[in-house]
Amino acid sequence: MPRFAISKFLVLGAAAAVLAACGSTRQPPATFELSPPPPAQTRRASTRAQILIPEPTATKTLDSQQIVVKPTAQTVEYLGDSQWTDRLPRLVQLRLLQGFQNTGRVGAAGVPGQGLAIDYQVVMEVRRFEMALTPSPTAIVEISAKVLNDRTGQVRATRIFRGEQAARGTGNAAYVEAIDDAFGSVADEIVAWTIGLV
Repeated sequence: MPRFAISKFLVLGAAAAVLAACGSTRQPPATFELSPPPPAQTRRASTRAQILIPEPTATKTLDSQQIVVKPTAQTVEYLGDSQWTDRLPRLVQLRLLQGFQNTGRVGAAGVPGQGLAIDYQVVMEVRRFEMALTPSPTAIVEISAKVLNDRTGQVRATRIFRGEQAARGTGNAAYVEAIDDAFGSVADEIVAWTIGLV
């Protein structure tokens, strides 16, 4: 290979290395967690049933690690430089699982693949999980849930749960805190409602 050709490749390689180094200085996005519903020792209802929590369904907009922000009712954006620790449906599934387990008032609760002798399933759809910016920054979480008898295939009951929480400040952390609070109230209601049914 001619000497000038080798030099050309060396220059190109050096330039690529410089660009890669510049790109690597960008800070990774802040990663946020959802809190599991706290133990509710005051609940009287309990059940010996074994409950399965499948992963909820969601639109493509919500089925990711990105945090949804809605400047208007018709527009969708994502919170910059921020993300959830996992895909949102998976995160909702695992936090609700913890919610059921934390009560100490179910026979067992698990996710598919854990080998439980299932009595009921809690089948969910995440409809809204966002920070709405108008008329004022408010977190909105809406989850549709139905309790399905796993032995008969019959739906025991269906309900839509909705929680709202005004942001107590501005910025990503304040917005995520509001979403987490709204989800916490919804998750707590889903757990209590399900246990009361089964």
